[in-house]
Amino acid sequence: MNYHQIVELVGENESLFTYQCQAVSKETLSLPGPDYIDRIYVASARSNQTLRSLQAIYKSGRLSGTGYLSILPVDQGIEHSAGASFSTNRSYFDPENIIRLAIEGGCNAVAATAGNLAIIGRKYAHKIPLIAKINHNELLSCPNKYDQVMYASVKNAWNTGAVAIGATIYFGSKGSGQQLIAVSNAFEQAHELGMATILWCYLRNENFIQDEVDYQASADLTGQANYLGVSLQADIIEQKLPENNGGYEALNKYGNSFGKYVQEMYTELCTPHPIDLCRYQVLNCYSGRVGLINSGGASDGTDDLKSVLRTAVINKRAGGAGIIAGRKAFQKPLSEGIELLNAIQDVYLDKQIEIA
Repeated sequence: MNYHQIVELVGENESLFTYQCQAVSKETLSLPGPDYIDRIYVASARSNQTLRSLQAIYKSGRLSGTGYLSILPVDQGIEHSAGASFSTNRSYFDPENIIRLAIEGGCNAVAATAGNLAIIGRKYAHKIPLIAKINHNELLSCPNKYDQVMYASVKNAWNTGAVAIGATIYFGSKGSGQQLIAVSNAFEQAHELGMATILWCYLRNENFIQDEVDYQASADLTGQANYLGVSLQADIIEQKLPENNGGYEALNKYGNSFGKYVQEMYTELCTPHPIDLCRYQVLNCYSGRVGLINSGGASDGTDDLKSVLRTAVINKRAGGAGIIAGRKAFQKPLSEGIELLNAIQDVYLDKQIEIA
């Protein structure tokens, strides 16, 4: 997909292709590029083995050597129930087809459950970097609860041939303290084994919804979740694209004793423009020293390509490191899933789409 096709599909009504950031300039950020590992991680405390694992991810797929990432995540069989996730394409009950989609779709890596990789990883560990997702929610509690529990040990993930582990923390949930401790310990073990670490920094708290506005998608709260994630030494942060701002302000307006904020967060570090909202997330990833990948989101079956390309354009122009898209790709026939993944990658390969 070329530049003009991307512009035509995404649309120009939000000035996504011409906007220049006014709040935080790109010169203040560590930006993705071919030398990203050498420029950023060689100075870190990561071991030689972890650097090699990171390099394997950044040097795979169609985006190899660009500093950008296109990752296929398929852990929804646990997170959203297998029937709901795979009924539209039952072939993905078989995890081998998940890995095939990632390879044929030109992805840098595939993230799947430790169980998926344990049953098929030996056949593919040398063909594409594998990421073992080691903690999950579960949907057999009634009512549903927001908790992430360990389904596999780090050593077990390492034995599957994975070069990295992935984990989620539901910041703001009742169990977030225990999740934080468990993930911190797991990331330390992973780095000792030479694995890379990826953290899904999601927000889960019904109090974050005020006046019918869902601040679980606000730039300030997701940005702070990112900052907590990089403080746990995550090598890559995964976050949903922000949809609004002012979460701290809204929650404190109703007498909640919640966090700390200053007006400069909203007037000096951010604007309401979608690219600035995402840039605030990048800023909280140690000014881009830890790569931010945004989620492709759920599939609605209609405008999936348009919405995921919009996310990719915003992420790239904000200074992010890529997209992690699952349901929009695997809840389609194989050929259509490959086409969508390739279109995402085309955004990052297109030199006319520049960092704002």
